[in-house]
Amino acid sequence: MRFGAQADAHPSAALADLRHDGSGHYGSFGGIAHGDHGPQNGVDWWLFAIALTLLGIGLLMVLSASGIVAERFNGDKYYFFKRQLIFACVGGVSLFTAALMPRNLLYKLQYPILFGVLILLVLVLTPLGNKVNGARRWIQVGPVAVQPMEFTKIALALYLAYFMSTKQEIIKTFSRGVIPPFAVTGVFCALLLRQPDFGGAAVLAMILFFMCLVGGTRFFYLAVSGAAAVAGAVMLVVHSPYRFRRFTAFLDPFADAQDSGYQLVQSLFALGSGGITGVGIGASRQKLFYLPEAHNDFIIAVLGEELGFIGMSLVFVLMGMLFWRSFRIAARQDDLRDRFTAFGVTLVLLLGAVLNMAVVMGVAPPKGVPMPFLSYGGSSLLTTLTCVGLLLNYSRTAR
Repeated sequence: MRFGAQADAHPSAALADLRHDGSGHYGSFGGIAHGDHGPQNGVDWWLFAIALTLLGIGLLMVLSASGIVAERFNGDKYYFFKRQLIFACVGGVSLFTAALMPRNLLYKLQYPILFGVLILLVLVLTPLGNKVNGARRWIQVGPVAVQPMEFTKIALALYLAYFMSTKQEIIKTFSRGVIPPFAVTGVFCALLLRQPDFGGAAVLAMILFFMCLVGGTRFFYLAVSGAAAVAGAVMLVVHSPYRFRRFTAFLDPFADAQDSGYQLVQSLFALGSGGITGVGIGASRQKLFYLPEAHNDFIIAVLGEELGFIGMSLVFVLMGMLFWRSFRIAARQDDLRDRFTAFGVTLVLLLGAVLNMAVVMGVAPPKGVPMPFLSYGGSSLLTTLTCVGLLLNYSRTAR
């Protein structure tokens, strides 16, 4: 079934089996029973509490993982922690704004937001963009570097939710149901590849795929486009020496442990050193200039070293609970656009967490995807807390 609309049998039924019962309500999604009612006109405080707990763990880990680097290069071991604390406060304002924003206003801002991030992605490629480690992904705004890619994920989710909910009668056609969302996503991906940001483009492509899957796009079109995307990715990797070295390092990082496989090897050393209970908060050895980006994309490795299997399990359980509550909120929306928007926002968080953990554990090639709630970075944290705020907004109308 299509996500929220009765239609012919569709492969997305494995993901979202929604049945109309003639009363204006829909059936199960992800195993949620039709008669299991959620809070009426009330915020999902469980979701808020889980997000707050993860944010607290993130601040603690940024403090622990960044102290040595901050003291060496900034002369203040609390430099990154204080900045992340400020980002968290700004993100908190964004969270409450998103949670209280009238939805008709949010939907009216859909195209301004979409064009706004498009302009920012173009500006990144101009001299206004900061080039760091060979990639131009940030725009310097005073003391803060803004990464437009993070906001693009929300903008794309809002657009695709609008398209999938209002174009159900043509969603199975190629010219009007497939080309528009693929074209919009393709423009964003092309701009990201110019930075270059291969990981960011892959995240947007995944958001498109899953939104189309639950939206009712014919599986044939998804299969063909997926095959084309994989072929394109292979071409990009093969024809880029840098990407090819990173990919081969992912396959066997220890074969070149002092160069292309260095970061992943150090990450695995950190995870292996943690054992069951960890070496203790602040006692990580890998953060002592062994593990690059210890407080950014690879902060989970430091967490695993300091808190061990128990600490990692706690984070995984909290993340699992967060996504369960989020999908529950999406499934219990009576309005189709609300349902798709909540689902898209959940995807933004889910894909970021899964891809980051996969990279840190050596299951996927390095992509430069930050861990929601935990990784240092204002743009990432602001996007994460905005997503939580939107989900809290939608939780008020969950059945």
